[in-house]
Amino acid sequence: QVRLRESGGGSVQAGDSLRLSCTISGFRVNNACMGWFRQAPGKEREEFAIGMIGNDGIQYDDSVKDRFTISRDNAKNTLYLQMNSLTPEDTAIYYCATKSSSNYCDRFSTYNIWGQGTQVTVSP
Repeated sequence: QVRLRESGGGSVQAGDSLRLSCTISGFRVNNACMGWFRQAPGKEREEFAIGMIGNDGIQYDDSVKDRFTISRDNAKNTLYLQMNSLTPEDTAIYYCATKSSSNYCDRFSTYNIWGQGTQVTVSP
């Protein structure tokens, strides 16, 4: 059974940094499509990944480009999201996700395996 488990969330102030981790069991991350998604308070979970890593490379949403860095450690089977220069607009539940196929990593609607999420709260 494939399981994703996020950790590393918390409450910080604007300008601070956090690193989220997503540990995966039952699935190898080596060549998988992996993404970070988020859900802001009172809103639906965003349909696009703020950061995605796959065989074709890495992709970021404009809202986090140059502030967030996605990476993975194949030996630890773990996905990371380093978040710098956080703003209150980054307050959200952050989810990691993957899918069975390693193709078309930018087709975010096909991601079908999700973690439970970790809360990030950024105060002004």
